[in-house]
Amino acid sequence: MGKFYESSTVFHYNWQQVAQAFWKRYPNPHSSHVLTEDTISREVKGNKLFTKRLLTKTNRVPKWGERFINNAKVGIIEESVVDLNNQTLTTYTRNVGYTKVMSVIEKVVYRVSDDNPNWTVAVRSGWIDSHVFGFKHAIQAFGVERFRKNCHQMVMGFNHVLSHLYPKNTSMVTEEKSSVQEAREKLKDAAKRASDLAISKATPLVATCQNN
Repeated sequence: MGKFYESSTVFHYNWQQVAQAFWKRYPNPHSSHVLTEDTISREVKGNKLFTKRLLTKTNRVPKWGERFINNAKVGIIEESVVDLNNQTLTTYTRNVGYTKVMSVIEKVVYRVSDDNPNWTVAVRSGWIDSHVFGFKHAIQAFGVERFRKNCHQMVMGFNHVLSHLYPKNTSMVTEEKSSVQEAREKLKDAAKRASDLAISKATPLVATCQNN
């Protein structure tokens, strides 16, 4: 049985913006490992858009992995479904090379956030497996860690693309953070005033008790 990894990310952009930006997320400063992307097929059925693409990626191979992999480039099949009715974008990706050494299957669901209708949540699930006798568990552990780091890079890259496509949202997020910070400062001030008031009232009482 392979290793499983799951994470979720909140993008401060609405679902329509994220769904549109998804097709423009390469290139970006955090995706130098993505070499090519080609659309194999695209079809509309009802209110759903089905797309299959082939991406070529590369990842640095650790020294111990060179005995199993002689080329760092690998093909990735990406299948996606855009559901307009439910406002979901679901992607499935899998590598088509070196699958016996390490296979990585990923599913990502982009949907409207339950906390804010103007935000989008991306739930990412990954399954990493290996069939190399004697190295299976070590390769799986390495794969999970590499997958985790790649997820972080993908999020930064996607946010970079989103911020350039929709710059107004960036200022909105900044304003929102400022509002939260301002609210925190007000709470701190209120707490301090309450504390000072309590101390001022307690001081005469303590003095009276000491005199008695």
